Amino acid sequence: MMKKKPVEENMKKLFWVPLMLAFVVGTTATAWAAPDIGPLPTIKYDKKKAALGKRLFYDPKLSGDAAISCASCHIAGKGFAEGVDLGKAYPGTKHFRNAPTLINTAQKKKAGIPWFWDGRIGTNLNDVTRNEIVETIVLNMDMRIMQERLKQQPDYVKMFKDVGFSEPSNGAVRKLIPEFLKSLQSKNVPFDQGKLSKSAKKGMKLFKGKANCIACHNGSMFSDGKAHILGVAENPKIFKDPLRHVTMKASNKFLGVQNQHNLRFDVGAHSVSKMADGSDYRSFMTPTLRELRDTAPYMHNGMLASLDDVINFYNNGGGIDPNKDRALKKLGLTKSEKGNLKAFLLSLSGDKLTGSKYVVSKKEIMNMMQPYKAIPNWHNTKN
Repeated sequence: MMKKKPVEENMKKLFWVPLMLAFVVGTTATAWAAPDIGPLPTIKYDKKKAALGKRLFYDPKLSGDAAISCASCHIAGKGFAEGVDLGKAYPGTKHFRNAPTLINTAQKKKAGIPWFWDGRIGTNLNDVTRNEIVETIVLNMDMRIMQERLKQQPDYVKMFKDVGFSEPSNGAVRKLIPEFLKSLQSKNVPFDQGKLSKSAKKGMKLFKGKANCIACHNGSMFSDGKAHILGVAENPKIFKDPLRHVTMKASNKFLGVQNQHNLRFDVGAHSVSKMADGSDYRSFMTPTLRELRDTAPYMHNGMLASLDDVINFYNNGGGIDPNKDRALKKLGLTKSEKGNLKAFLLSLSGDKLTGSKYVVSKKEIMNMMQPYKAIPNWHNTKN
């Protein structure tokens, strides 16, 4: 009997070995699964709230001096980007980065992609909306003043009630604008519909293979949600224009960037990660590739004017930086391969979102900018 025990124990071990191997192999396969790309899931939204959110998106009264609106830097005809290398900003400042598209940004939450080129804000649309309204270099608004401005307008009071809010409020605005952002979804995208041309199909094969774009541009949003160093050249306008330079310096100071006065470059995601050795300097979040047909120029500072420039940049192995991402290597793409890759990238763009569902007419914007009549005896009127 004593001799059988080791045999029984060994049999039990042999029984569990295949199961353990299967578990390990399965887990490893999941953990190391190759990245893939796919169509966008549909996001549901409230159409009535989105319509009011659209009006707020275009209303200059949401900025401190009623000079600009969200739509000033996110233009429908430009893919809800700005179409210039470096964005505008609140009067008295100038931005030092490129304004990216807002189309499909409601997908960031599910994809786990942080907002902004430096990834300093998470995926919550409510938080982002608040940040852009109060941010000094964006709309520079005190939300208490914004609330009172809206409450002074009878049409807004009625509109807010019609969509279920008792009155115009900060919290309501932070729900309504995100509802409009949810409506900005790509439509009739060839890739999503499986309607790729022969050239685009070849380009997709290159995207996944020889060009290895998929290493960082993956998932339904074609972004890994991470920061990378590509070696993109600095935009000289930032340092030649005092307002842009000062705006960058002020932003760095607010975000706690050390030694900021000696830095002659955009630190990027370092403002969040803050690695002591500076090895994260000039790292920027991977942008989506969707709707890039209308969102040139490209990169965080707009230094690449066209899609051809982008393809050539990567074909040359990126730019120059001591900490450049190791995945960047010269690709050796031929002229025809570049053309095929471009065809695939263009297949990620759909219909322009320029209809009345997404755009407020110039006449309506002019009406928004007219001085509004104050409520009679407003100082005796309860909020």
